[in-house]
Amino acid sequence: MNSTTLIILLALVGFSIVFLAYYFNNKQSIIRTLKKLPNKPISGLKTNQFTKVTGKAKNLEEPLIAPYSKRKCVFYKIKIEQKKRSGKNKYWSTIVNEEKIQDFFIEKNGDYVMVKPKQNPKNYKSYLVADKKTSSGIFNEPTPEFLTVLEKYNIKTQGFFGINKQIRYSEGIIEIGEEITVAGIGKWQSIKTPIANYSYSKIAALESTVDQKLIITDLPNISSKKRV
Repeated sequence: MNSTTLIILLALVGFSIVFLAYYFNNKQSIIRTLKKLPNKPISGLKTNQFTKVTGKAKNLEEPLIAPYSKRKCVFYKIKIEQKKRSGKNKYWSTIVNEEKIQDFFIEKNGDYVMVKPKQNPKNYKSYLVADKKTSSGIFNEPTPEFLTVLEKYNIKTQGFFGINKQIRYSEGIIEIGEEITVAGIGKWQSIKTPIANYSYSKIAALESTVDQKLIITDLPNISSKKRV
C-alpha cells in the first residue's frame, strides 16, 4: 500500500467517524424522529398512536426557576465546566450537569395536552437550545449572577495566587409560554382537577411506554412534510 492510498483511507475513516458522530448524536436523532411524524391538532389525537404536538408550554404547578437567568420554566438543563490541564493538553471538565423537569401542559388554539415526564426512571429524551451562556477566566471576572450560581454549587472561582479559574456555564430551558414540540403515545384522560379556561371533562395526554420514550424539545421548525 503506497502512501497516497494510506492517506486516502485514513481521510475516509476520519470522515466516517465525524459523520457517524453527527448523525447519531442526540439532537439529530430527535430531529429525524420528529420529522417523520405528522403534525396533528390536539383535538385529533388518537389513542395509542405515537403522536407529535407543537404548542405553548403551560405550567400545572408553581414553575421551576432557572438557576442563572431566573426565568420561570417547566424544564431546565444546565452545565458548568472548568478548563483543566493534563500534561500539555487542555480540556473542559464537567463539574455540574443538572436537569429538572415537572409535569406540564401544551396549549394550542384553546386545546390542552398533558405531559408527565419522569426523571427516575427517566421516561423521556430531550434536547433544549442553550440560550444563556456565561464564563469567567484570568482576565474575566464572573458576573454577580454567575457568582451566585457558582456559590450555590460550592464551586471556587479562584485558584493559586487569586487567579480566576476558566469556568463556563450554559443553560437551556422550556419557558412558560414558549413554543415547544413533544411526541408520545396518545391517551385521553378524565379531568379530576379543574383547569382554568378549559371546560371539557377529558383531556389529551402524551405518555411513554417501555419501548417508546417521550420526546421533548424547543428546537424551532420541527415540521414534517405530511400534515393531517
